[in-house]
Amino acid sequence: MDEERPRAGRGRRAMSGNYLTVIPTDPNWRPSKDAADRAAAVLSGMLPDDDARHGLEAKWHDSVEVVFCGANLEKISCPRCRAEFTPGWWGEAVSERYNEGFSTLMVTVPCCDAETWLNELVYDWPMGFAQFRIEVLYPNRAWLTDEELASLTNALGHPLRQILIHI
Repeated sequence: MDEERPRAGRGRRAMSGNYLTVIPTDPNWRPSKDAADRAAAVLSGMLPDDDARHGLEAKWHDSVEVVFCGANLEKISCPRCRAEFTPGWWGEAVSERYNEGFSTLMVTVPCCDAETWLNELVYDWPMGFAQFRIEVLYPNRAWLTDEELASLTNALGHPLRQILIHI
């Protein structure tokens, strides 16, 4: 999926109270400890100061979890017809998948009856689902550049999606 994400130039920036998070594009993929340590070291070098580096952590989860962008979310749309969903529909779809242990992320969207993954919906701001994440509390910086994200992808060995979580 060629994902679009907000850029710092759109007037949005990372500020205190945020997590900068990277997750694999495949929600079920989990790296080895060595690969996660390599990627965390690369991300550490992209942070502006020791305060930001102090908040860096790699996390593994037993099952898929929602990586929600918090207050940054503006809308969720269909990847096929671009119709905007109501928060209620999305919340119900996620709750159903959660109750099933996230054994699947497949949904049929109400707008055009297309079948897609919850992970493939168009989130403004980016969100996702994952069993692994690397996050930085108080990153003291804006979004990773495409080049930085590519460096992290190379270090981890799997394509990544970045999410800015506002707490």
